[in-house]
Amino acid sequence: MKRLLIIGASILQLPAILKAKEMGLYVGVADFNPHAIGVSHADEYFNVSTIDEEGVYRAGREFKADGIVTLATDMPMRAVAYATHKLGLVGISYDTAIKATDKGEMIKAFEVAGVEHPWYYILHTPEDLKKVVSEITYPCISKPVDNAGSRGVVLIESSKDLENAIQYSSLNGRNGGVIIEEYLKGSEVSVEVMVVNEDVHILQVTDKLTTGSPHFVEMGHSQPSLLDYKDIRAIKDLAKRAVNSIGINHGPAHVEIMLTDQGPKMIELGARMGGDCITTHLVPLSTGIDMVKATIQIALGECPSIAPRFDKGAAIRYIGETNGVIENISGIDKVNSINGIEHVVLTKAVGDVVNRISSSVDRIGYVISQADTAQAAIDLCENAMKHIVITTK
Repeated sequence: MKRLLIIGASILQLPAILKAKEMGLYVGVADFNPHAIGVSHADEYFNVSTIDEEGVYRAGREFKADGIVTLATDMPMRAVAYATHKLGLVGISYDTAIKATDKGEMIKAFEVAGVEHPWYYILHTPEDLKKVVSEITYPCISKPVDNAGSRGVVLIESSKDLENAIQYSSLNGRNGGVIIEEYLKGSEVSVEVMVVNEDVHILQVTDKLTTGSPHFVEMGHSQPSLLDYKDIRAIKDLAKRAVNSIGINHGPAHVEIMLTDQGPKMIELGARMGGDCITTHLVPLSTGIDMVKATIQIALGECPSIAPRFDKGAAIRYIGETNGVIENISGIDKVNSINGIEHVVLTKAVGDVVNRISSSVDRIGYVISQADTAQAAIDLCENAMKHIVITTK
């Protein structure tokens, strides 16, 4: 029986834990929280932080892992790369893990490789800002170099907002570094990728719905993209070049791109599966491809099947845009009874405090659908959400 170590045991890693058990694997999990939801589903548990590189390596060695994975989150990527390298397992290099988790290093790699990207300035000190402040044009975006989920991302409308925006982004990162970059306007998409033996495969292109300025929190996704063929072809080409530019040679990638009037430009990418249920739910619903299984197989040195089995539409819409203390939630049973609705999930409960959307953690829940086309799936989600009533005080 092969042994798989999964880094993290939160709700984000639960699909990998359950899939690995379904595949007949012996499963270990490493997480600092012994009460994390995935711990009870695993065969062994290691009390190790997901960002503790030596700790993850020691856990992998003790567990005698045949493969090590994490899903849909950037924070453990360096620890996974460090451990797989030291243990001689399949995985991305440590250098690639840095480029995939530090937005400054990432965009520099894009620049070296000639991958289209926004103009940018990387700031670590007040002196860095002084050197470039006269060159910054507005509007622009400020974001931490080392965070995800839209945390710390803010639109800067004019120079008077610059310092406050930088401080906001810096406080929402781990090392305090900030990247100021061009505000890209257009249609935002993500590209879901699987790299098998250095061969980049595009599995799906996902349309995105965000809150827009100032925080750009994602509130919906749908597949396949409704953009025209010419634009899709250019987006796929850019995604492949971006993946190659940071050296991803094994496993999944999630590539975020803005289609501007000048053509597609990179936003950022992750050397992992996309979050927000894009790759765990939407890709299987729209293509029949099991990205979680494929990711596990690659980590174990196996060759996955990534050929699409069908062509359908899938969508997710998030619930939000309210604030206060939740008093009542109704309509969930009605939504669950609608044909084509695959999942209805609430991430908040009665008594919880909810805020206006400024990051992904402020969302209240989501609805996922499958239909014959992307537009039909979108309509299903949006009509279903009309039945969900959340009252606050």
